[in-house]
Amino acid sequence: MEQFYRELMQINMMPDNEEKAKASEAFFEKLNKTPLPAHFNWAEEIFEGLHCKERPDQLALIWTDLDTGDEKNYSYLQLAEKSNQLLNFLRNNGVGKGDVVYIMIPALPEIWFASIATVKGGMVLVPTAMTMTAKELEYRFDTYPPAAVIATKTSAPLIDQALNALGIKPKVKLSVDGTDGWVPYSEVDKESTSAAAEKTSPSDIILCFFTSGTTGMPKRVVHTASSYPIGHLSTANMIGLRPGDIHHNLSQPGWAKYAWSSFFAPLNVGATTSGFNYGRLNVEKYLGAIAKYKVNIFCAPPTAWRAFILVDLSKFDFSALRESVSAGEPLNPEIIQTWKKYTGTEIRDFYGQTETTAMIGNPPWYKGKVIPGSFGRPHFLYDVVLVDDEGKEITKPDEVGHITIRLKNWRPIGLFREYLGAPEKMAEAFRGDYYYTGDRAYFDDKGYWWFVGRADDVIKSSDYRIGPFEVESALVEHPAVAEAAVVGSPDPQRWQLVKAFVILKPGYEPSRELALELFKHCMNILAKFKIPRIIEFVPEVPKTISGKIRRVELREMEIQAKQKGERRPNEYFYHEFPELKSSS
Repeated sequence: MEQFYRELMQINMMPDNEEKAKASEAFFEKLNKTPLPAHFNWAEEIFEGLHCKERPDQLALIWTDLDTGDEKNYSYLQLAEKSNQLLNFLRNNGVGKGDVVYIMIPALPEIWFASIATVKGGMVLVPTAMTMTAKELEYRFDTYPPAAVIATKTSAPLIDQALNALGIKPKVKLSVDGTDGWVPYSEVDKESTSAAAEKTSPSDIILCFFTSGTTGMPKRVVHTASSYPIGHLSTANMIGLRPGDIHHNLSQPGWAKYAWSSFFAPLNVGATTSGFNYGRLNVEKYLGAIAKYKVNIFCAPPTAWRAFILVDLSKFDFSALRESVSAGEPLNPEIIQTWKKYTGTEIRDFYGQTETTAMIGNPPWYKGKVIPGSFGRPHFLYDVVLVDDEGKEITKPDEVGHITIRLKNWRPIGLFREYLGAPEKMAEAFRGDYYYTGDRAYFDDKGYWWFVGRADDVIKSSDYRIGPFEVESALVEHPAVAEAAVVGSPDPQRWQLVKAFVILKPGYEPSRELALELFKHCMNILAKFKIPRIIEFVPEVPKTISGKIRRVELREMEIQAKQKGERRPNEYFYHEFPELKSSS
């Protein structure tokens, strides 16, 4: 497979023109037709065998803490050695191929060490966001028990609480900053800097992400030794990453986007990735770091771009910046124009999922041809088509349909293996010759694609996907709540806010005090980004004849109310409670 990585590096170095587009198309057509080898270990063959061998002294990781000013840099060789030490430590504590390793830490260098170590060792890494609560961890551990956990002083108590509730004892609990009862990370530094690679097949699971669905608790999306390591060649191509580039991605650890753009995409092509750790996002400090470290390629979600244009961009030196990329939801023209005025770069939007790599977007050769609001065109790695509600392919422009990946011609390498242990979810997503993404879109007469929204009830708030069932389940645990229905409410900053329609049990009346109590109740159960931002007490919610909540009607009500600027009786907004301000 090494030759494919070398070839893509050469293509990405080409001028951003039609020749590059043709070369990319031919490359991915060849990749799609090439059988995978019997064994493939990305850490051994690409990270070490290609990049460490040819660029051992080049920076692989630039890291800084924006709050303290601490800095750490690692060359390709140093990053490999640190990863080998962790792999040896895990093995010496009985953790081996196929074992599950959870990591719940902020943006620290140990995330990169663990990512390489687990790939090389054939282990299954479960990146876990720092926003998880003990109850959410309990569900994850019960569903997918850990053999090892890596944490900090902040996350370790939550992990212990969840482990103790289930009676689970991992083989090793490792703390990066010295937690009582946990093995200090300094023990890892005593290990050898050399380690043998596990013999992994392309279908072996190496990554698991828990992602929200319409019904039920989060699904286990599993990726293999080939799907993300090789599949993210599409992401590197879409972003425009070149060997030696300094790349930065604003995304929190624990989510697939971090694995996409902070790990696989840059390290696939011999670029330098960067990580900025911080408590609360200070926009000026963040942009100052982008300028200081001479970032060439900057990827951020729409909420960040909206915040960036509110500061004085003229005081930052963005002369090193070559590419600006966004993903999540469409950006309005004002943001794109303002950013371009001060940086000279055009924000290019693209689209993908936890289940895929970059599959639709505006590649580098679209510069000057980007249409604000459009997320581009399908990438060559994927056979993307729209289908209507009857499953028939849409060929005419301006007809809204389901975004699907057609599988009968080839199964793209970047597509996930399965929803582990969930055959019913697999049956929903894989129908006939298509994989359904759960999103809807249309394309215009020029071939540009336009995002419409989720086909199901998953809420898209900022850069997060939130399943209504999780929030509803938390609300009905409160003794006053008889029933709850949760939908996304339109919001200009976050795309959608989590809104809960709450039906109270007899004996309880709507009030500000009860709304406050429910907000606090949810804060104790849910991650911050899942907490309802609007609660409305209602006597009933629309339902089907069979008794299912018709969230589509509730969403339509919200859209109409927001368009009219209406506020209904017994509607309470999180931001209007000063008692909650410290936790927002």
